[in-house]
Amino acid sequence: MADLWYAILAFTVIGYVVLDGRNLGAGALMPWIARDERERSAVIKAIGPLWTWHEVWLLATGGVLFVAFPRVLATALSGFYLAVFLLLWCFIGRGISLEVSSHLDDRLWRRFFHTVFALSSAALAVLLGATVGNLVRGVPLQPGEPFMLPLFVDFGASLPNGILDWYTLSTGVLGLVMLAAHGASSIVARLEGPMQARTRRAARWLWLVGGVLLAGVTIGTLQVRPDLMAAIFSRPLGLAATAAVAIAAALLVRSLRAGNLFWPSHVILAGLLIGLAAGTFPVLLYSTADPAGTLTTANAAAAEYGLVKAAAWWPIAALLSIGYAVFVARYYRRGTESLSDSHGPY
Repeated sequence: MADLWYAILAFTVIGYVVLDGRNLGAGALMPWIARDERERSAVIKAIGPLWTWHEVWLLATGGVLFVAFPRVLATALSGFYLAVFLLLWCFIGRGISLEVSSHLDDRLWRRFFHTVFALSSAALAVLLGATVGNLVRGVPLQPGEPFMLPLFVDFGASLPNGILDWYTLSTGVLGLVMLAAHGASSIVARLEGPMQARTRRAARWLWLVGGVLLAGVTIGTLQVRPDLMAAIFSRPLGLAATAAVAIAAALLVRSLRAGNLFWPSHVILAGLLIGLAAGTFPVLLYSTADPAGTLTTANAAAAEYGLVKAAAWWPIAALLSIGYAVFVARYYRRGTESLSDSHGPY
């Protein structure tokens, strides 16, 4: 049952990164593809009204950890205390700026909140990428002892660790570039005219840079966690995810000039994360200090009775949430013909 909850946890994390990641990427890219107020409003409208629902998957991730792996949640919240606060402030800044900007008539204040939206979106992309880097690299866990990571130590990936080092910074930059490329690919079809051309051109360059950075991070991962790459390619799900990424990348290259970038972009991002989840299983939090401190599905799961009861209710909650998203998406489905009529996100 603990293994099932690992799959549910991976599903919620991948769902959040793929869905809200495109909003973060589009927001971070907004200063480069939008030249005036109308175009900035066009980007926000292209993101659409579902951005709050996309964040539900992040809350679901926390809920899954609370129900199924409370030890991991408690350890991570204390160890990454500073990073969690940085994430919360960025989420608050993004949400406030996105909503408040639609209720202001003053151009200066709208410009200010659009800038806050772009900066907080970019910061969130970097922080999420760095978080993945920390999970891959591992943290100095000791059995039965709490831990707390400083922001940085000496930027070396070996002990003593900090939240930021050369490896996690590289994954943070990779996260920003990949999510920006994903965001551009997701909204380009909803834009028009010169802005659509700029967005498609940005997507083309971002995917190119992202591919180079991904190769570099892969080489870095071989140094930091050599067993992970071997695990990915030795498991059927990891091989299937890698094949899906390769096929989607080929389709994306063919579509960069005029085709549909939406689905190839989603498959690439989801495939990379599925491969990572397959490679790390059953480890939830890897210890660089003592192998006995590593948290896995076996030693970090809640009681079996609770896992069984929660598994019976989880599909109902998931169906309700997905049903709501489908309803809202269909209700608000429209193009960008009237983007100049208002400044709101809807």
